[in-house]
Amino acid sequence: MTDPNEWPEYRLRRALPDEVPAPGPEAGQPRQEKSRPELTGRQRLVDGLWPPRVSRAQLIVALLLFGLGFGLAVQVASNSDTDSALRGARQEDLVRILDELDNRTQRLEDEKTGLEQQRQELENSSDQAEEARRQTAEKERQLGILAGTVAAQGPGITMTISDTKGTVKADMLLDAIQELRAAGAEAVQVNAVRIVAGSYLSDSGDGVSVDGNKINAPYRFKVIGKPQDLEPALNIPGGVVQTLEKEQATVTVERSDKIIVDALRPAKEPDYARSSSQ
Repeated sequence: MTDPNEWPEYRLRRALPDEVPAPGPEAGQPRQEKSRPELTGRQRLVDGLWPPRVSRAQLIVALLLFGLGFGLAVQVASNSDTDSALRGARQEDLVRILDELDNRTQRLEDEKTGLEQQRQELENSSDQAEEARRQTAEKERQLGILAGTVAAQGPGITMTISDTKGTVKADMLLDAIQELRAAGAEAVQVNAVRIVAGSYLSDSGDGVSVDGNKINAPYRFKVIGKPQDLEPALNIPGGVVQTLEKEQATVTVERSDKIIVDALRPAKEPDYARSSSQ
């Protein structure tokens, strides 16, 4: 036998109170296990959705879809407003708007046909130099009318705006000019001022200034163009005439077979621009 002093030392460690095992079930009694209550379908759905577990890619996709949906909503709302305005218009107003669109389309087609005819005349003319000079002179006359350096006459309308309340402003007259141009006006004169491409309007005291020239009511527009296009363009629902009448102004439009636009603009030599053919 070995020496007891060489036996390994076993030390007993006193069990701490929290390490004392819980008393088990008494002998002879079956052990009961705690079971989790069964979840309903709605509860399982809630557990799966909350708290949300969103990845970065999912967040980016959600933002993109939100932006797309917002843009579509704005577009639909805009179209709805336009459709609502048209649905609320009278039948004669809708016919007038449709005729105006047809007239503008026809003017563009006529302009295209005229340009093609000029090209064919140049190609087929036996004396191309003489034909070119003739067309150049005609183009110079047309440009002079557009630039306001020569007088013009032709069919058109006269529009007179009486403003006893002083409510008509420069932007309203500018809207009228723009609407007339869109309807095919070729020459426009307001009181004694010729309107050209570079004309500008501004409020000036109790009147309006056109290119630095003050004019006062009544404002008299002399416009050369096709009367059947010009007058309906001013009288479309929500157009120039209705806007001015809301400001308590009186508007009269008269058609004429001969309108004379004789207010002239001085020919100005450009400071910097030169012909590229020189």
